[in-house]
Amino acid sequence: MLKNKYPIVLSCLFFSFYTSMAQNTEGGTLATPTLSLEEVLTTIEKNNPQLKMYDADIKSMDIAALGAKSWMPPQVSSGFFMTPYNVRMWRANDRNSGMGSFMVGVTQMIPNPKRLSSEFNYMNAMSSVEFEKKNYTLNQLRAMAKSNYYQWLVLQKKVKITNENLILLGYMIQSMEIRYQYNMMKLPTYYKAKSQYSALQNMIVMLENDISQKRITLNTLMTNDKNRVFEIDSTYHLLNFDTVFSDTTSRLNERSDIRAIENTIALNRLKIEVEKVKLLPEFGIRYDHMFPFGQNPMQFNIMVMANIPMPWSTQMNLSNIGSIQLKNKSLYWQKEMILNEASGMISSMNTELQKLKKQYNIVEKSIIPALKKNYETALLAWQNNTGELFEVLDAWEALNMAQIEALDKLQNMLNTQVEIEKQLEIK
Repeated sequence: MLKNKYPIVLSCLFFSFYTSMAQNTEGGTLATPTLSLEEVLTTIEKNNPQLKMYDADIKSMDIAALGAKSWMPPQVSSGFFMTPYNVRMWRANDRNSGMGSFMVGVTQMIPNPKRLSSEFNYMNAMSSVEFEKKNYTLNQLRAMAKSNYYQWLVLQKKVKITNENLILLGYMIQSMEIRYQYNMMKLPTYYKAKSQYSALQNMIVMLENDISQKRITLNTLMTNDKNRVFEIDSTYHLLNFDTVFSDTTSRLNERSDIRAIENTIALNRLKIEVEKVKLLPEFGIRYDHMFPFGQNPMQFNIMVMANIPMPWSTQMNLSNIGSIQLKNKSLYWQKEMILNEASGMISSMNTELQKLKKQYNIVEKSIIPALKKNYETALLAWQNNTGELFEVLDAWEALNMAQIEALDKLQNMLNTQVEIEKQLEIK
C-alpha cells in the first residue's frame, strides 16, 4: 500500500510546482510590448544618429554642387593714373591744360565653360560615394541588430528549457525529501541534485543578464532609452541560400562597399577632367575710366586678358592627374581583393551552415527524443522503486546537455545566416 502512494504524492508535487512556476512566468510580461525583428530594423534605419550624419553630409554636398558654376567676383580698382607729384601741374594754366587723372576700373575674368561643367559634374557626384557609405553602415547596423536579436531569442529558449529542467529537478529533490523520511534514499545523490539545482538557478541569472545586455544593445541601436523594456518575437526563419549562391558574383558586385569604390573611381575620373581643363586658357575683360584734372577730356581703357598655361605653371596639374590615375589603379585592386575574400568567406560559411543544419536535425530528431525516453523510463523505474536515483540524475543531465547543445547549434546557424546576409547585403 505504501509503495503505491509514492507515485501519487510525487505527481501532485510535480503538478503544483510546475503550475506555480508557469504562473510566475506568465504574470510579468502582459504589459510589455513585443517588437518584431522588422520593427527593430525599421526603427534603426529611421532613428540611428550615424545614418542621420550621412544624410546631412549628402545634403551638404548636393547643396555645395549648386554653386559649382558660379563665376569669380569682379575686381574693382580706383586711384590716380599718370599723375605728376607736383600738385600745381594738375591745374590748367596758360601753358598746359593740366596733367593726371583719377581712374576707376573693373575687371571680370570669364571662366572656361568646360571648367565650370567639369567642376559641377565632379561636385555633383561626390554625394554618391557618401550614399554608398551610408548603405554600407546601414548593412553593418542591420547585421548587428539581427545578431543581438537572434542571440536574445536563443537565450530565451535556454531560459525556458532551464526553467523546465529546474522544475523537474525540484520535483526530484522534493521526492527525495519525502523518501528520506522512510530512509529510502542516499545522501550523496541528494546533495548532488541540490548542487545541480543551484547551478541551474545560477545559469538562469547569467542568461537573464545576457538578455538584459542584448536589450540595451538594441535600444542603443534604435536610439531609445537604454532601460526601455520590451520583448521580442520568438519566431525565426532559417533561410535557404541555394538560389542565392547560384548568382553570388553579381550579388557581390552590388554590395554597397563595392559600389562605393566604383563611385570613387568614377569620381576620380571626373577629378582628372577638372585638372585637364585647368590646362586650357581663360579670358577676362578690364574696363577703366579716367576723370582728368584740368581741362583734359575724359578717357577710358578696355583690355582683354588671358591666363595662358605654360609648362612651368602646369606641373602641379599634370602631377595630380598622374597621382589620381595611380590611385584608381589601387582602388581597382582593392575592389578585387574584397570580392575575392568575400567569395571565399561566403563559400566557407555556406559549407558550415549546411553542416550545422545536419547536426541540428540529428540532435532535435534523434538524440533529444531518445534521451527524453531514457529519462522518462529512468524516472518511472525510480518512482516504482525498481531503479536508482543516480540513473535518473544521469538521464536528466544528459537530456539537459543535449537540449543546450541543440540551442548552441541553432545559435551558430543563425549567426552564420546573419553573416551570409551581411556579406551579400540581403535585407
